[in-house]
Amino acid sequence: MEGWGAVISRAPIFAAVLIALSGCAARVVEFHEWPSETPAADNAAAVAKAQRLAAAAALARRKAAAPNPEIVPVTPAEAPPMKTYDPWGRLNRFTYRFNARFDEALFLPVANDYRRLPAPMRKGVHNFFANIAEIDTFLNYAAQGRLGRSVRSLGRFLVNSTLGIGGLFDPATRIDLPDAPTGFGTTLAKWGMHPGPYLVLPIYGPSTLRGGVGFAADYTTLYFIDPAWTYRGGQSWGLGVLNAVDQRAHVDFRYYSTGSPFEYEMVRFLYVRKQLIEDAGLHKHEPLPESNPNLPAGE
Repeated sequence: MEGWGAVISRAPIFAAVLIALSGCAARVVEFHEWPSETPAADNAAAVAKAQRLAAAAALARRKAAAPNPEIVPVTPAEAPPMKTYDPWGRLNRFTYRFNARFDEALFLPVANDYRRLPAPMRKGVHNFFANIAEIDTFLNYAAQGRLGRSVRSLGRFLVNSTLGIGGLFDPATRIDLPDAPTGFGTTLAKWGMHPGPYLVLPIYGPSTLRGGVGFAADYTTLYFIDPAWTYRGGQSWGLGVLNAVDQRAHVDFRYYSTGSPFEYEMVRFLYVRKQLIEDAGLHKHEPLPESNPNLPAGE
């Protein structure tokens, strides 16, 4: 009984301890990080790390600003001229305006109506004329000395003329014989003829003197070598018009749609530069001829 009496006598003390513990448990216990015992060493490490980061950033900026040795800068003498050789400018502008009016009044409306025909019919017409043009492509590739492409063009013509039912279908593309047309103008470029003066052809559009000669030679070739009699006889007029309409339907260009008062100059500039780029591609394994920035492009 004395033991229980001692416990009972100490009960107020236990109660006070429990109350104190409950008050401590209700508080938020915060742990503070004590200061480093080596502040000088830590500061020195932080400074060294910052210096390394700054040095890496400076090196990256120097590399970005340094010229790339693989990129050879273009000198003023090598830059292409901004002018275009257009000695027949007055006649070309007249032809350009005529083409624009003819296109708006007749050519484009007919081409838009042609686009409303069923797609398989239009595709068949396009394939037919493209297959006839393979004859000219075959001969010109041979004249350019590109015999591999010449054989491929002949293969396309034979496959499409037989399996393609006279060229109405294009099974040659499905057997990895893609279409790659060329003409006599490209043949002249291959053998070193310069584009020459800018020339706007009636209805046909922008060209050069070399392109005009090539166009005439291609037409003459197809006139005399024409197994389907597309370019000879009374039916040639109707087939010629159909071919022209089909070609126009595949061109998205619209006269005076740029909104620029200098559309003639822009078309002239882009066309001649395109010709010069293609000429450079034909002679990519040969040293580039020295250009004269004082001469207009095409001269």
